[in-house]
Amino acid sequence: MRLILVLLGLAALVVVGLLATGMISLDAYGGRLPTISAETGKVAVGSSNRTVEVPTVEMRNTTVSLPTIEVQQAPPATTAPTPVPAQ
Repeated sequence: MRLILVLLGLAALVVVGLLATGMISLDAYGGRLPTISAETGKVAVGSSNRTVEVPTVEMRNTTVSLPTIEVQQAPPATTAPTPVPAQ
């Protein structure tokens, strides 16, 4: 329930933000049932080629100390004869 209320609140904030920035314009005309007309902003997406500085990475070999782990197997289990209880 809280999640739904949070989502509705966020949606309201987005609508208010779009109205404040002019991306959405709502006009209501009164006197009878309100008629609403909406003008929305436009977003153009494209690409262009530019020359920019890009850092380069140099690879070189260096000796460093790394941690190692050695695992040794346990010796095989020896089976001893099971003593038979005396009767």
